[in-house]
Amino acid sequence: MKKDNATWVSEFILMGLSSDKHIQAGLFVLFGVTYLLTLLGNGLIVLLIALDPRLHLPMYFFLCHLSVVDICYTSSGVPQMLAHFLMEKKTISFALCGTQLFFALTLGGTEFLLLAAMAYDRYVAVCDPLRYTVVMSPRLCMGLAGVSWFVGLVNSAVETAVTMYLPTCGHNVLNHVACETLALVRLACVDITLNQVVILASSVVVLLVPCCLVSLSYAHIVAAIMKIHSTQGRRKAFETCASHLTVVSMSYGMALFTYMQPRSTASAEQDKVVVLFYAVVTPMLNPLIYSLRNKDVKAAFSRVLMKNFESKN
Repeated sequence: MKKDNATWVSEFILMGLSSDKHIQAGLFVLFGVTYLLTLLGNGLIVLLIALDPRLHLPMYFFLCHLSVVDICYTSSGVPQMLAHFLMEKKTISFALCGTQLFFALTLGGTEFLLLAAMAYDRYVAVCDPLRYTVVMSPRLCMGLAGVSWFVGLVNSAVETAVTMYLPTCGHNVLNHVACETLALVRLACVDITLNQVVILASSVVVLLVPCCLVSLSYAHIVAAIMKIHSTQGRRKAFETCASHLTVVSMSYGMALFTYMQPRSTASAEQDKVVVLFYAVVTPMLNPLIYSLRNKDVKAAFSRVLMKNFESKN
């Protein structure tokens, strides 16, 4: 394909993490186990919420969406990475690259927005507990989740379109483990001002604004907790937010550090670490954080096990 002496390639070559076969074999086992744990943990969260009526609450409604996002997000990139660990030629077609980028951006943006919605849920639970069920109505919860998915989808469509339209003049070697915006932009052989504007706007919409909303929610939550006189009351109020706050700190922290810094200081190796963190580490840790630090989830797991045991006897 040609336009004004600019060309687009039909496939990309991914450099990956290492060219050493022994290291690749070790990474295959490590990422393979992590991927299975991610599917198992998040799948179990979704199953528990679906089966246990006591978890049919706004908090777990959003947690269910978050688990679905994590399953889809990790599945959009990790299987391809696992396959490439076993292949000599690590190529990905132009169409598949664009598809992978679209789903990764959609799911990543949706997750940040869902975390903001969950922060609002925690704000209402702590600061206005008597009206919690009225404020966090099923209609509002579905609306917040719907907006999260819609904004994530639209943002991804725009960013994917302007990224994949960039000609690379025959350059097709991506110093990355997957098709990622910054890695693709580095291959461009034309002016990338528009792409830089789109990346910045995208970061503001799906990262900076939600982060500010989360910060505002927790500022009110902390103020409300400090007004509680009893130590036990403070601890109980904090426990309702601890899991979400842990996930938020991990997710927003690294993303802000990476996507809001000047492009001149960004590096390909740093981008790899970020993508691996979100594609491999975070989706595996999220269900562990929410289950290990959540009495309701642990109780639901026990009830489902007991019910299953009794049905067999």
